[in-house]
Amino acid sequence: MLFAPRLVSSFRVPANAPRVPDTPRTVDTPAVQRWPHRRLVVIRRDDELLAYDLDRLRAGDDGPAARFPAPWPRGVGGADAVSPTLDLAVFSGQHALYAIDATGALRWKVLHACWNSCLSFHDSYEEYAGSKEHRYSDSGSCWVSADGSTVWAHVCTPLPDDVESEFDEEWLVLDAVDGRVLGRASTDTGAAGSHHVPHPDPGQMGLRVGEGQDGAPLRWGRWDGTRLTVARIGDDDRCLVDVSPCGTRFLTIAHWGMQPAIHRLPDGAVTHEVAAHRLAPHLQAWADTEEEPFWGYQCGFVDDRTVVASTIERHGHPRHWLIDTARGEVFGQVEYPMPVTEDPMALGDGTWLTCGEDPFQMMLWSLPAGEDSVSSHETA
Repeated sequence: MLFAPRLVSSFRVPANAPRVPDTPRTVDTPAVQRWPHRRLVVIRRDDELLAYDLDRLRAGDDGPAARFPAPWPRGVGGADAVSPTLDLAVFSGQHALYAIDATGALRWKVLHACWNSCLSFHDSYEEYAGSKEHRYSDSGSCWVSADGSTVWAHVCTPLPDDVESEFDEEWLVLDAVDGRVLGRASTDTGAAGSHHVPHPDPGQMGLRVGEGQDGAPLRWGRWDGTRLTVARIGDDDRCLVDVSPCGTRFLTIAHWGMQPAIHRLPDGAVTHEVAAHRLAPHLQAWADTEEEPFWGYQCGFVDDRTVVASTIERHGHPRHWLIDTARGEVFGQVEYPMPVTEDPMALGDGTWLTCGEDPFQMMLWSLPAGEDSVSSHETA
C-alpha cells in the first residue's frame, strides 16, 4: 500500500551567513533535538552552536533562538546539547564538559580524563590542540533533561578528585545550575562515540554507545533524585534510536542486520522485529531487482502507534515505510511528491522531517490527511 503524506510546511535553515562578513565557516548539517514541549533544529559551526525553534522556522522567522560560542572547534569533541529552556548549551569535549549560558559566558565546567586515555586533566583545549595523541580521539555525549534541571553526560573517568586513577567510562548526572555531580555509574563500555536518547520522564534516559565492529551497547539510566542506576539491555547488538512519546516503548536497529525492533519499557524486552523480507508484498519493483533492500539506521516514532523508517537499495533510491508499533507490521510505503533523503526525522507528534538534495532545506510531513492515524487508514 502507498501512503501520500501531507506536506505541512517547507523551510530553509540558515547555514551560510557568517557573523563576520567574508569569514569562511564549516558547518554540520541540521540535527533535531526534541522534548515533549519543544523542538529545536541545531547546527554546529566551527566556533558556535546555533539553536533554531522549529515552530518559528515554520512561521518564517529564520533567526536563531539562541547561539552559544563553542569552546573548541567542530569535530573535536562528542555530541553537544542545548537546554529546552534555551538558557544553556553543554559541550562534550575530549577533556571536559563546558556549560555556556545564553550570554556566552562559561557557567561551569567539569574536567575528566581525556578520551584518548590521557590523565593530564587539561584546563583548556588549547593545551593539547594540534597534538597527534589527541587528533583522532574517541568521544562521549551529553543531554539536558526535559525539565532543564539536570545534565546527563557520558564521560571518560577518573575525575580530578577521584582517589582511583584507573580509566573507565561513566554516566554522570549533574546539576544544570552549577555542574555538581549528583550521581554517577560505570557504563562498562569501550566507546568510539555515544548518543543520548531522551525519555519524556526527566528521570530516565537512554544511551547508545558505538564500539565500532565490537558492538553497540544499550544502557538505560534512571535518576530518582538520589541515586543513578544503569541497566544493561540486550547483548550489545542493538543501536538505540528513539523513545515513543508516551514513554512505554523504544526503538532499536540491529548492529549488523539493521532490522528495526520495538521494545517495551521498563524491561526492554523486544516485542516485534521487522525483517526486510516483510517488505516484499509492498515492493512494486521487487521483481526488478536481484538484491533485497536493507534498513537504514535512521527511524523514529511518528506517534505512539506509527514508526517511520527507511530502506536503502544499492542502485536505487531510498524508500520510507510506515510501521505499526502494536503488531510490528509494515503498513506500506510513503509516496512523496518530491525527492527526499534517506533519513526521516520523526518528531513524535504525528509529523516527521525530511531533507531534499540540499540538507538545509527541510520539509515537515504528517500522516495522510483526513485520518487520525495510518492504522485507521489501513483498517478503513
